[in-house]
Order: sequence, then structure tokens, then C-alpha cells
Amino acid sequence: MKVKILLLCFLTFFVSLGCSTDEKNPINPDIEAAPTGMYFPPLDTNDWETVTPAQLQWNEEKIEDLYDYLDSKKTKGFLVLKDGRIVMEKYFNGHNENAKWTWYSAAKSLTATFVGVAQEEGYININNKTSDYLGANWSQLTSEKQDLITVKNHLSMSTGLTDNIDNPIEWICNLPICMTYTADAGDRWAYHQGAFMLLQEMVSQNTGMTFMEYCKIKVADKIGMEGTWTSTLGLNVYNTNTQGMARFGHLALNKGTWNENVIVNASYFTEMTTSSQELNKSYGYLWWLNGKESHMGTSSQEIVQGSLIPNAPDDLFAALGAQDQKIYVVPSKSLVIVRSGESAGVQQLGLSSFDNELWGKLNAVIN
Repeated sequence: MKVKILLLCFLTFFVSLGCSTDEKNPINPDIEAAPTGMYFPPLDTNDWETVTPAQLQWNEEKIEDLYDYLDSKKTKGFLVLKDGRIVMEKYFNGHNENAKWTWYSAAKSLTATFVGVAQEEGYININNKTSDYLGANWSQLTSEKQDLITVKNHLSMSTGLTDNIDNPIEWICNLPICMTYTADAGDRWAYHQGAFMLLQEMVSQNTGMTFMEYCKIKVADKIGMEGTWTSTLGLNVYNTNTQGMARFGHLALNKGTWNENVIVNASYFTEMTTSSQELNKSYGYLWWLNGKESHMGTSSQEIVQGSLIPNAPDDLFAALGAQDQKIYVVPSKSLVIVRSGESAGVQQLGLSSFDNELWGKLNAVIN
């Protein structure tokens, strides 16, 4: 009996020792191990769990170099999530955690998301004709050509409508007089702001509420994202603080589900973040996709061979906006990385050289 008791004591001791060891960083026992499991910040407070770069065994010596680079590139807000926890959060050039900033075209990805909700609720079917939701006179096309255009063509930038990329006023115009023919739907990819904005009009005309209200009720409120839509020079733009951008990125990391609450169904989300056509393989439904064999930019018809952001993981997908607004999502590393601010260099509507340079700096920290 005494032998059994002694053996039981030894077993208990070693089990407790093993549990204690699991709570330490295997590389540096003086540092607590990083928490595990996916975390979702609460909806009604600004409380947000954190994890340190040291706990993740990241290269802390390179962080200051990253921050110096971001500062020099007119960054306002920068935030990194790992499994939903904040690893790095830094503000520059007079910005702070409460200040809002405009997403510009990064809000296209948000729009694609609530269009998916509208489809799930039966208001829109993306395979149907645009005319089913905007009526017969929404463009200058013949009925035959207009009926080729579906909601999905607007989501994938493949309507064939004349984009007028060199004329900003005509490029953003979504009136029928501006919707003219260049190619059959599906035969040409072009980054067309006016054609995109018709998606928001479809939501407003078919859900019983404005797209702004629909976005707030169906997406923003459900993830604790405090944002406002504003109209500027004919554009509908979305504004949040940096944490708001990170919340949307975290929803995307979890394929449309927030803490077991399904915001947009997983099948649509997968479709949204997969190549939507063969013309620009690096574009889904208003999301940019890395790791494809070729890509197109926003201002030309040139097809460029190679990945969108060579320095970034192949599975990255991103919401990208003018003046280098970035929401990067990397499922393989369970990362969300947000950058807001003024233009880091040459003005671009989405992808820019800044993306690859930034990922070079990021890799020095996280790899």
C-alpha cells in the first residue's frame, strides 16, 4: 500500500511539473508561453487581449526598424493581430487609437461582404442580372448587352462597361448616362468605381434600408466595429479607427464568423476570396489575392506575371485602398495586419510598391 501511495505521489508531481512547463516559452523559460486558441474582443468595450512579440518568438530587434519605416512612409495607424490578440499597435504623425481614418477602396471588400449577407437573406442572387435589381434602364447598353451583366460581374470588376480610368469624374459616375459599352460582360477586367457603386445601390433598393444602415446592422454592429459612411465628391467612403479595421480583418480571418456567430456563410466567403475570373486571377469579389500566377493593377490593362506581393505569404488576401490603406489577412499564420495613413509614395488606388516593401520589413520581425 505504501509503495502504491509513493508511486501515486511521484506521478502527481511529474504531471504537475509537465503542466507548469507548458505555461512557459520553450525557447526562453523566463517568458510565459503565448496563449492559444482564437480570441474575439468584446463588442461593447475597448478591452482587447494582447500577446507580446517575445511570447511569439518574433525578432524584437527588428521592430524599431519597422516602426521607423512606417513613420517615414506617412503612416497613421498600424496594428498586428495574432489569433485575434494584439501583438503590435502603434500610432504615428499625430494619430491615436480613437481617431478615425478613411478606408477608401478597402471598403469595397466590406461591400462585398454585406452583399453576401443580402444574398443569404434572399434579397439578391449574385448570379442574376443587374437589371433584376436596378430595373431596365440602369445603363446605356442595348437590352441584349445589358442582360449579359450579372451582380457577380460587378463584384469581380468584369462588367465590360467603359471604366474611364483617366477621367476621375466619369470613373466614379454611376448614373445610366455613364454606363457605356466597351466589351461583353466577362471579357474584360477593369477597376471601375461607378460599376462597383451600383452594388451599394442594389442593396439600398432591395433590402428596405440604405446600404449604410444594412452594413451597420448586418456586419459592423455584430463585430463591434464603430464606423461611419460619408459621401465625398460622389464617392461613398467608410471611416473607422485602426482597431475597427482590425475587427473587419479578424472577421475575414475567421471566414465570416465572429465568435461562433455566422455573419456571412462560409461558402460565399470562400468564393469571395478565390479568383473570380481568369482575366485578373489576383482578384476575388472585391478582395485582392496573393500567390497567383499573374495580376493586373488598377490603372491599365497590362497582365503582369507573378504574385501580387512576392514578399508576402501566398495565401494572403487583402482589402486595399487608395493612399495605401491596407487590411492584410494571412490564414496560414493566423495574422491580420492593418496600416492606415497618407500615401506612402506614388499615388495608387489599391496595390502599390509599398506592399512588397512593407512585407520585407514585416518578414524580418515575424519569421
